[in-house]
Amino acid sequence: MTKKDIALRVAQDLGEKQTRVKRVIQKTLDVIAEALEKGERIEIRNFGVFKVKMRKARVGRNPRANVPVPVPARRIVVFKPGFYFRQNIK
Repeated sequence: MTKKDIALRVAQDLGEKQTRVKRVIQKTLDVIAEALEKGERIEIRNFGVFKVKMRKARVGRNPRANVPVPVPARRIVVFKPGFYFRQNIK
């Protein structure tokens, strides 16, 4: 499912124009991305939590040359589904 598919479904359910719904969805995603860039935690009730974690530096391996390659530490976004979300995905 794409952002366009989501906008179409929401627009049909609400009786709104698809372009308006698409702008709202994009702005929502922009706000979430900005907050995550700042390291903030995003909690959407009954859906889940997005947060930024630090992944430790490690030593990987180049599969072609079979030599160790250092992988630097970096920030990653993790998602933990909420209770009701987990219950509905069975």
